[in-house]
Amino acid sequence: MKKNYTILTLLFALISVAQIPTGYYDSALLTSPLTGYTLKTQLKKIIDDQADGLSPEYLHADQGYGALWTLYANNNAFHDIYYENDNTILDMYSENPTGTDPYNFIVSTDQCGSYNGEGDCYNREHLVPQSYFDHFATNPMKNDPFHAVPSDGSVNGARNNLPFGVVNSANYTSQNGSKRGSNLINAYSTYNGTVFEPLDEFKGDIARSFFYFATRYEDLMDDFYSGANASTCEAKNMFDGSINKVFSDAFILRLIKWHLDDPVSQKEINQNNAIFAHQNNRNPYIDHPEFICQIYPTQCTQIANLSTNSFATNYISVYPNPSNNGNFTINSTEDLTRIAIYNINGQLIQEENNPSKINDNYEITGLASGFYFLELSNNSAKQIKKILVN
Repeated sequence: MKKNYTILTLLFALISVAQIPTGYYDSALLTSPLTGYTLKTQLKKIIDDQADGLSPEYLHADQGYGALWTLYANNNAFHDIYYENDNTILDMYSENPTGTDPYNFIVSTDQCGSYNGEGDCYNREHLVPQSYFDHFATNPMKNDPFHAVPSDGSVNGARNNLPFGVVNSANYTSQNGSKRGSNLINAYSTYNGTVFEPLDEFKGDIARSFFYFATRYEDLMDDFYSGANASTCEAKNMFDGSINKVFSDAFILRLIKWHLDDPVSQKEINQNNAIFAHQNNRNPYIDHPEFICQIYPTQCTQIANLSTNSFATNYISVYPNPSNNGNFTINSTEDLTRIAIYNINGQLIQEENNPSKINDNYEITGLASGFYFLELSNNSAKQIKKILVN
């Protein structure tokens, strides 16, 4: 699992605020925030390559397949500055978040090429397999670094085009503990087949890549699903052929659970900013993790009911974030016992115990421009969210 940080660690750590352009999400957030599939479609307009009449408008600019190598090499967001801090390529199949890595890849030098086994070189893995969509069109999906990531060539080959899931019985395990084998059938997934399971540390990252893909290429998802080549792609089982829900019942709860259990990391924030500089669009689910449960409220409620003892703060939405006037709304079906706001220096700015709410909404007002930590508590747990006032 991701490292657990205390409030003091967060407050005094080196902070990198997501560089979201002013107004980037306004069409989804202003006036009455959108929900459901309407929200997903609006996010698609924000991040796609079509002129949709938005103001401001940023168009996804495809840079080509070869440019992925340059992106990985020239941006330390894709290097290990998070664990050993040795500036090697950060590969989710070789990284050991809690100990010594089994091997490392030197930037550019260890780029594949061919490989004979694990640890030989890194290549470009498509988390949504290329065989799922390349019958319809190759670009820009093939070249999109939000789902085309640096990966050990051999382990990438072992995963092949399998869906991601939780392995019940492994027939292959990589040196860092990623596994391939039969899917664990439980309340979160009914898929009866072979899956590939990454470490817990990277499960949320992968889920948010899939939700990005389902949003950015929303209007093509039915074409991908019905294509000739897709029929031989095992990962097809993760999808349902629709452009709205996109994901099959056998996988959607598992993806959302991964997203909720493994929150957005500094790695993802840094990579989101680097990719925006590279191709002029962002992953909305890194900038606004709450969007996923606003789009899929029924499935999030199912997961909450399966985890009744957990503090489901991931189902809380805080908007607008960033705020232009210092006012925020916290929407939560959870009863909060304390709301506290700290500034970047660790000073308590506002505190309210047993706050009152109206229609599941708590209000924050009057914050000056700056970056803050919002600490939300109930009787048994707490969670910290980052908020920004422009």
